[in-house]
Amino acid sequence: MKQKIFCVFFSVFLACSSLAGCKKNVGTPEDNAIVEEEPEEEEEDTGYVFGYSCIDMDNPYFDTLRRSLENTLGENEYQLISKNPGSDAGVQNEQLQELIEEGVDAVFLCPVDWERVTPALEALQDAGIPVINIDTQVKEESLTRAYVGSDNRNAGYVCGDDLKKRCPEGGKILLLECPSINSINDRITGFEQAIANAGFEVLDRADVNGEKEKAKEAMEEFLNKYPDIDAVMCGNDRVALGALEAVREAGRENIRIYGVDGSPEVKKELVKADSPMTATGAQSPIRIGKEAAEIGIAILNGENFETTTYEDTFLIDKGNVEMYGTDGWQ
Repeated sequence: MKQKIFCVFFSVFLACSSLAGCKKNVGTPEDNAIVEEEPEEEEEDTGYVFGYSCIDMDNPYFDTLRRSLENTLGENEYQLISKNPGSDAGVQNEQLQELIEEGVDAVFLCPVDWERVTPALEALQDAGIPVINIDTQVKEESLTRAYVGSDNRNAGYVCGDDLKKRCPEGGKILLLECPSINSINDRITGFEQAIANAGFEVLDRADVNGEKEKAKEAMEEFLNKYPDIDAVMCGNDRVALGALEAVREAGRENIRIYGVDGSPEVKKELVKADSPMTATGAQSPIRIGKEAAEIGIAILNGENFETTTYEDTFLIDKGNVEMYGTDGWQ
């Protein structure tokens, strides 16, 4: 009998224990606290992405400018997307539209054609993307936020002033220019201002679009056409190198060749005593790129910035080229 009573009691005890084991969330909330994890806040993305469109990346000047931009932006962990229109204004406008579609925050722009780029500038403005105009000014400056470039008129002026000293009686000259590139316009204008009323005659001029091969072709034609040429003023160093090739191949002597840039290639010619390369109006794509990058960052950060910046230009010739070296840009 006692054994039977014990078995009944033990069965009831097990049943109660089982019910107690199934009991959940009873008592006060503190007794049964369920911790809900707070959703993690997403960090704000401040990694700006900039676009870069120049005249032609095959020109070492513009590639050096790109690397200068990248170095300064990289120090702040920002990115640069570069486009190469290859001196084609239509391609540049298409590539600027690509940058809009890729969602860049700002664009560094050196126009192939200072007028034909206007529709792309308007599209960038409609998209709310600020433009930092570099090296060569656009015609519609109101569509850009800032300009950073060289004192191009002075770059041409120092070349003309040097020629005037070398040829005090004047002489016959050629101009290799590019009306669609405003920086080259300024250089040619500065050169002409320097030689005005000094006995110089402009024999001819040609639009070579700032390109070496076109410059060589134009110079070959001029060499066949004109028996007496004292000097040729070139819109940039690439043009000067094209003219130099034509002069060398023709075996012509005593023609002074001037360029603008201060490129390593031209400086290597200046150290040669017998080279027709006479001087270059030097500038610094390294300084331009650094200054432009800093201004672009300031614009996006809502900080103060200079709307117009002109970097110094100066003459490099055979007498001082060793000061600047020939392996890189000044």
